Amino acid sequence: MFSNERNELRKFFFTVWQKHNNQLALEPLETQIAEVILKHPEYHEMLNQQDKDFTDHNPFLHLGLHLSLKDQLITNRPLGIRDLYKNLCVKFQDAHAAEHFMMDCLAEILWEAQQKGTMPDEKIYLQKLGAAL
Repeated sequence: MFSNERNELRKFFFTVWQKHNNQLALEPLETQIAEVILKHPEYHEMLNQQDKDFTDHNPFLHLGLHLSLKDQLITNRPLGIRDLYKNLCVKFQDAHAAEHFMMDCLAEILWEAQQKGTMPDEKIYLQKLGAAL
């Protein structure tokens, strides 16, 4: 899945969705992707249209942020994010809503780092998440 080529990354999402729909065996990463896609029925039809132009809406960015957040939670990196997630789930009373809030913060931190040409600031990211509690 790891590639700098946008079309290759998108093709991976399409392939996972097709494998899921055909009830084929999925690798662990593919299973994670399928689980995220299943939580977003608004993307199901789009993922059945590989020739579609996604300039008006980018489901891949949204799905990719979900996967990034899942990785952060599995590794607890940045340190403490897992506890923040648990507390945000309680606050929002919905894990998916908590994830979306966290993804908004993550996207903002990534955008700022890109604009500055620096690494994302984990401390500021954690502060933004914690400020919501």
